[in-house]
Amino acid sequence: MKRIVKFVLIELFLISTLSGVCLGGITERINSIISAKSQKKVDFAVKIIEAKTGKTIYSHNGNKPMIPASNMKLVISAAAIKYLGSDYQFTTKIGLLDDTLVVIGGGDPLLGDSQTDSKYDRNKDWVFEEIINSLKSEGVTGIKDIIVDSSFFDDNRVHPDWPKEQVNQEYACEVSGLNYNGNCIRITTTNINNKVAISIDPETKYLSMINEVKAVSMGSSAVGSYRHKTPNKITVYGKCHKSAGFDVAIERPAAMFGFILAERLRLADIEVRGELLERYVKKDTKIKIIKTFTTKMPDVLSRCNKDSMALSAESLLKTLSAENTTGEINGEWSHGLTLVSRFLKGSGVDNDQFVLSDARGLSRKNMLSPNAITMVLFNMYSSDSRGVFFDSFAVGGVDGTLKKYFYQKKHKGNVIGKTGYINNVKSLSGMCKTPKGDYLFSILTNGANGKTRTAINDIAKAIIDYQ
Repeated sequence: MKRIVKFVLIELFLISTLSGVCLGGITERINSIISAKSQKKVDFAVKIIEAKTGKTIYSHNGNKPMIPASNMKLVISAAAIKYLGSDYQFTTKIGLLDDTLVVIGGGDPLLGDSQTDSKYDRNKDWVFEEIINSLKSEGVTGIKDIIVDSSFFDDNRVHPDWPKEQVNQEYACEVSGLNYNGNCIRITTTNINNKVAISIDPETKYLSMINEVKAVSMGSSAVGSYRHKTPNKITVYGKCHKSAGFDVAIERPAAMFGFILAERLRLADIEVRGELLERYVKKDTKIKIIKTFTTKMPDVLSRCNKDSMALSAESLLKTLSAENTTGEINGEWSHGLTLVSRFLKGSGVDNDQFVLSDARGLSRKNMLSPNAITMVLFNMYSSDSRGVFFDSFAVGGVDGTLKKYFYQKKHKGNVIGKTGYINNVKSLSGMCKTPKGDYLFSILTNGANGKTRTAINDIAKAIIDYQ
C-alpha cells in the first residue's frame, strides 16, 4: 500500500515538474523575445490564456491599455454578433415610387465587393444587371428621378479621428448607409508609346480625373493621387514605366451608386429623364419593392477579420446601432460605441482597460488591453457563436492577412487571428491550436519597428512550440 502511495506521489511530482518546465519554457522564451535588443524601445503587452478554462498561461502588461490598430475589429465583430445575431442579413432594396426608381440602403459593406462577387461567381456589373432585368420585367422603359436613401446610417461618413491626409486611402474610405465597391474606385495608369493613359473601375463620369503622370522608360516608377476641394476631383501624379493600379476612396458613395446606375440604365435603353436625389424615402408605403439584395453576416465578418476590410467593421458598428434604437433609426458611431462599451463590460472588462473611438482601428484614440481582448475571445469561444466568429479569422499560412506567415508545417493552420497595423503600432490576437488544447492570446505593441512583426509572430509560435 505504501509503495502504491509512494508511486502515485512520484508520478504527481513528475507531472507537476514537467508542467512547470513547460510554463517556465514559454515564459522564458517570450521574455527573451520581448527583451531582445531590436525591441528595446518597443512597448509590449501580452496575455495568453487556456481557451477552455480561461486560466492565464502568460501575462506581460496584460491589463495595460494600448493602441490596438485593427485588433479593434475583433471586439466590434463580437459585439455585432451579440446585438445582431450570426444569421443577420444586410439588405439593399430597389423599388418603384410611381415613375421614380428608389434605392434603399441597409448598410451592406459588400454590395459590389469584387472579392465577395468572385466567391459567388458574379460578374462585376451583376447588381446593375439585376436591377435592369427587374425593371424590364415590370415593363419599365423609362423613369423620372432616381432617389438613393442612405438614411439607415447618419451622414457622418468620415470619422473626425481619422488622419485627414489619409482619407483618400482605401483603408480610410467613407462609410454610408448605401455602399458600393468598397466605396472606392481603382485607378490604373498605363504607359502606351511613352504616353500615360488613365482608366478607372468602375467606369463612370462621376469622377473628374486630372492626369499629371509622367511616362518614363527607366528608373523608379510610382503613382499616387490627391483630392481637391471640389468633391471627387482627383489628380493622379507620379511616374509610370509600364502599368500601375491602386484603389482610391471616393466621396458620397451613395451618390456614386445612383450616378453609375443612371449611366447603366441609359446603356440598357431605359430612359432617365429627371434628377439624382439623396433623401429619406423608405417609409413611403407607396413604394413597390422589385428587387432585394442580401449579404449574410459570415461574409461580412470574414472580410472584416480575415481580410481586415475597414468598411466592414464600420458598417457592423453602425448597423448594430441602427438596429438597436427606438424611434428614429439612424446608425451612429457614438451610439454604436456605447453599445460596444456595454458589451465589453458585460464580458467582464473593467472601464479602465478600454477607450473606443472607431471600428476599423485607424483612430489612435482607441485603447484596449490584452486582457480585454482575451476576455472577449474567451466569451466567444464559450458561446454558441464560436464557429462563425473564429471562422472569420485569418489562418496562418493559408489565407487572409496571415497567409504569408506561419507557413511552417508545425504552425500552418494552427495560428488563427487578426493582425493590426498603423504607424508604430502592430498587433496580433487570436487562437493557437495545439495537441494539448486551444490557447487564446493577444499581443499588442506600441512604438513598433520593422522587426516587431517577426517578434509578434515568434510569440505566437512559442505558444505552439512549448505546449
